[in-house]
Amino acid sequence: MSYIISTRNLTKVFNGKEVVSDVSMNISQGQIYGFLGPNGAGKTTVMRMILNLVKPTSGEIELFGEMLKPSSVEMFKRIGSIIEYPIFYDKLTAKENLEIHCEYMGLYNKKAISDALELVKLTGADKKAVAEFSLGMKQRLGMARALVTKPELLILDEPINGLDPAGIKDFRDLFHMLSKEYNMTLFISSHLLSEIEQVADTIGIIQNGVLKEEASMNDLKTRNLGFIEIVTPDCRKAVFVLENSLNIHNFKVIGDDTIRIYQSDVSQPEISKTLILNDVTIESIHHKRTSLEEYFIDQTGGGEKYA
Repeated sequence: MSYIISTRNLTKVFNGKEVVSDVSMNISQGQIYGFLGPNGAGKTTVMRMILNLVKPTSGEIELFGEMLKPSSVEMFKRIGSIIEYPIFYDKLTAKENLEIHCEYMGLYNKKAISDALELVKLTGADKKAVAEFSLGMKQRLGMARALVTKPELLILDEPINGLDPAGIKDFRDLFHMLSKEYNMTLFISSHLLSEIEQVADTIGIIQNGVLKEEASMNDLKTRNLGFIEIVTPDCRKAVFVLENSLNIHNFKVIGDDTIRIYQSDVSQPEISKTLILNDVTIESIHHKRTSLEEYFIDQTGGGEKYA
């Protein structure tokens, strides 16, 4: 398999504290990789190391099959990126900002600029000074700058920040198009877990600098993430019946009236019938599936603000 990004035991220490620890990840050509983790988990630091903006304390990075070195330059012509908030020359127009970027990158193609602005739906604002742009418009311009050179790899740190719902959908459609039609590889971090769930082929979950899991979305969907949820005012009695009459032990009690059963060898009708025969009142019983957000919170221990 062809990996566009591959890291091995990537580690970074700041002021004696290990903020990224032995991260080994692989991102295949043409895939959308969603990078998830709480605030301060190490996502931006990993991206900065991949872009050669921060030097790793230890470990290795390969881009396009070549080892990344401090002197590496040429390979970055094949990469577009947004790291944190994009910065521009505010007194210049969107078009002028892209012209400067293209000159810096050695690209002399005016059509590439108009194409990039059209992709992010900024065509009508190309002659407006960036100082007049909203946060969402600046985010769109940042995406245009990342795309203008037609890179093979996009590294996007929170690219949806500042966008309204229509803008989020535009970016979602754009990500799909770039991956499917251009075979572009996208490495995206985001705190909008529902959005990552809709676009990513693979997710990596990082917490406290440690990559907790790396899995394809198809694998996650085929795992036993489904459950039966029972809402009952007789929660304690229901638990007794589940354990002693149905031999069900893989369940979780939530609050005073909700039970989630993760055991797959007992059917919903059988559970319902047994509870009713034992005089357990059932307000509702349904098959449900764990969302990526719930799974993510379970993986990282919950109780934190995610970004």
